[in-house]
Amino acid sequence: MPSAREIRVRMNSIQQTRKITNAMYLISSAKLRKAKQEWDQTRPYFQALKAEVKRIFRTSGHVESRYLYPDEGELPPDGTYGFLVITADKGLAGAYNQNVLKEAHRLMQEHPQTKLFVVGEYGRQYFQRHQVPIERSFLYTAQNPTMQRAREITAELLDRFDKGELQKIFVIYTDMKNSLTENVSATRILPFHRSAFTAPTDEKRITEPFEFFPSVTQVLENIVPSYVSGFIYSALIDSFCSEQNARMTAMDAANRNAEKLLGELALAYNRIRQAAITQEITEVSAGARAQKRKRQKQHAQGRES
Repeated sequence: MPSAREIRVRMNSIQQTRKITNAMYLISSAKLRKAKQEWDQTRPYFQALKAEVKRIFRTSGHVESRYLYPDEGELPPDGTYGFLVITADKGLAGAYNQNVLKEAHRLMQEHPQTKLFVVGEYGRQYFQRHQVPIERSFLYTAQNPTMQRAREITAELLDRFDKGELQKIFVIYTDMKNSLTENVSATRILPFHRSAFTAPTDEKRITEPFEFFPSVTQVLENIVPSYVSGFIYSALIDSFCSEQNARMTAMDAANRNAEKLLGELALAYNRIRQAAITQEITEVSAGARAQKRKRQKQHAQGRES
């Protein structure tokens, strides 16, 4: 059984650890709020951009573009897939990173002809340890998702898509529905499905013809890079928010566990102290009784003499 001193040392260690986990919880909470505010400020622009693409399809009828999935009845493009895998730079976030990497592995097994593009130091080190080749790693992006970095990623992916190096591009990230629901999503961003832009909306239908210069195809292909950048930026923000939320959950669990351990150790410490006090009282009482008996014996001997 540990001594009172050993228990006290362990309690001090847990209290110091709890200060760290509590600080990490507060930092993640602040980062989560900031990221949500930044995304809320940019969301209307990309929603309007998507609405414009839908308007092009509704007013122009059939549109041909290398960024669109083939018409119904044609075989979809096959070949090399590009996977943009978004992980974190750090751990201590529960199963956040493991879930993303598990989904990436599943897709890579289904389609081995793959080129990897990785966001996050955690994912980069994981694939290097498993000797999986990485086409490019985007450093310092996971902890600071910005529109500029989303555009850099988009430029890299679109360049390879335009050169024919990639036939399909997927983004594997964590989609944060709310503070309680986070799902790993693998979304194809290129080529697009026409149905994504031709679905009926509540917007009033425009019947007057539009005229596009120099052509509707070139107008669409000028919009696509901004649209893809917006999606990648939203995926970066969603992943960042999911990471912070997962870390908050993990740190909150650590804080509750620390409280439980401290309670158990405090109880054990008090029991040991109580036992030590009881033993000390018993020893003092026993000594007092022995002294009393000794004095009584000496007194009796003195009376006899």
